[in-house]
Amino acid sequence: MTQATPTARALRISLVCNTAWAIYTYRQGLLRTLVAAGVEVTVIAPRDRTFEPLQQMGCRCVDLPVASKGTSPPDDFRTLVALFTHYRAIRPDVVFHYTIKPNIYGSMAAKLAGVPSVAITTGLGYVFIQHSRAAQIAKRLYRFAFRFPREVWFLNRDDKAAFLDQKLLAHPGRARLLHGEGVDLDQFAFTPLEARGSSGSTQYAFVLIGRLLWDKGVAEYVEAARRLKRRYPHARFQLLGPVGVDNPSAITRDEVAAWEREGVIEYLGEAHDVRPLIAAADCVVLPSYREGVPRTLMEASAMGRPIVATDVPGCREVVADGVNGLLCTVRDAASLETQMARMLDMTDDERRAMGERGRKKVVDEFDERKVVERYKDVIQQLTGRSI
Repeated sequence: MTQATPTARALRISLVCNTAWAIYTYRQGLLRTLVAAGVEVTVIAPRDRTFEPLQQMGCRCVDLPVASKGTSPPDDFRTLVALFTHYRAIRPDVVFHYTIKPNIYGSMAAKLAGVPSVAITTGLGYVFIQHSRAAQIAKRLYRFAFRFPREVWFLNRDDKAAFLDQKLLAHPGRARLLHGEGVDLDQFAFTPLEARGSSGSTQYAFVLIGRLLWDKGVAEYVEAARRLKRRYPHARFQLLGPVGVDNPSAITRDEVAAWEREGVIEYLGEAHDVRPLIAAADCVVLPSYREGVPRTLMEASAMGRPIVATDVPGCREVVADGVNGLLCTVRDAASLETQMARMLDMTDDERRAMGERGRKKVVDEFDERKVVERYKDVIQQLTGRSI
């Protein structure tokens, strides 16, 4: 009698982040691919409103204590212990870590638990913007923790160069350039711009999309809006995204309310689906101090919206100055004002051409399907199994 060959168990992949919202919002293409292939996907992150839709997609969700603000040793030790405990219980075949504390403490925990891991630096944030004691501690922790992942992925060339130049990688050969995490080109379909006319009476809408942080250049955006309102009364300046988030650079709802009372800003709140709000905008603005590769700019370009952004790592990966948008000087409201005024003064045809070139750039460089293939390749390398 022939003995039946035992069926191989399903692959187990865990994704760890400081917010479940980021996993759900930015990595749905990856999640759908893994779940469809029969992979047991576990999202480990602080519980939020996206746990339910993640579970509906077929993912298991595990709550994780992460204190994003500050560097409290007891809090960070609890994160490390919690991750080690989860890895011992789940026994994932590969873990992907995102954002600072999961990258640092997750990489350590995975090593202790004997689990292969990959660290994805989604943006260097305050560590490379500020020169504080906390930033220096974070760099030392990166230098120690990043000896453990099998690969370390960077979303832009500047971030990779910064880690190599400052010798934060014990194994420089493990550094990889992912060039952004991609965008779903079908979901974010091209949407033609409406005709506005140059400096005419028809309302023209700018929108800044993202977590409302000072590091995103919100203060410069508000100041530029104040100045532009006097010259372009038909221009509208909108903010879309969560306030009061768990981040050292967070903006409060009261601060946003003061700008609303002043009549300079329209706050649109949060949105599960940003597409209608991008489609309603004439230009998407992101005066950030530093980014990985900003998803909002990829989505805006995919939908054919011209962009105004800062000439900093991440933003300049998406925006070619004068091609699909305009770049301004970082932390400079006057420079931002100048570039937004240039956008207002353009003809409809000029803005439309910028949007069309933006769509082409995203198709050529930021197709999510190419990113998913990178994940599949590294999973096969680390597990010997294909998806």
